[in-house]
Amino acid sequence: MKKVLKGWLIDNSVTTDNKTDKILLLASAGSLTLDDVLEEMYKQDTGLRPETLRHSVTLYHRIVMDLVLNGYSVNTGLFRAVPQLTGVVEGGVWNKEKNSIYVSLTQDKVLREEIAKTSVEILGEKSNIMYILETEDKKTGLKDGSATAGRNLFVRGAMLKVVGDDESVGVTLTNAAKAVTKLTDDLITINNPSSLTLLLPADLAEGEYTLTVTTQYANSGHLLKTPRSVSTQIWVGGKPTEGGDDSEVPGEI
Repeated sequence: MKKVLKGWLIDNSVTTDNKTDKILLLASAGSLTLDDVLEEMYKQDTGLRPETLRHSVTLYHRIVMDLVLNGYSVNTGLFRAVPQLTGVVEGGVWNKEKNSIYVSLTQDKVLREEIAKTSVEILGEKSNIMYILETEDKKTGLKDGSATAGRNLFVRGAMLKVVGDDESVGVTLTNAAKAVTKLTDDLITINNPSSLTLLLPADLAEGEYTLTVTTQYANSGHLLKTPRSVSTQIWVGGKPTEGGDDSEVPGEI
């Protein structure tokens, strides 16, 4: 399969004084699940039944997970998985409230070789667009979408400043059950066009959330008549590794 990543040229929100400084914003091809991957595998005409493919993949996930979480560094050729322990251990006692476990996933030889073969297509230039470039869990320093309840989450991008009178304006967190938590104004501790710092509620349950920023902010300080939104996924308690069902463990990639 030919590998092509497509991107839009956008202003670099970090170097605001340089109007010619551009970066590429990835044009997403969509979001896929394990079921989608298995469907693509089935199309390869391996002769294996769908249930056999699923069993093989989920068994692979479970074995890798068990090995990593028993202290092994696992190199699959595609990635290298290493368990990490974070936080200051007080009194020689592990405290789940202050200490955490995550798994660092780094690209390995096979993936690096395929990256070298991947081409990049520039679609053109976009200006005055709203986007989220990355998030950072200020407790752990992870920029993989991980977040910690009761701690700050840094959100970097463009046109993010939360302003406007429309009732939809604000920052919301939507969990897997579609329950929506809207952050109060005092939880948006830093509110800039290129970055937000959010104090996540301390009682936020662990799991996957859709973080959505809605604002009427636009360039030159004027407000849009109709609010616009941008969303990204975050994982309170740590990002799971690829897969589903029983294979979710905290991870970094």
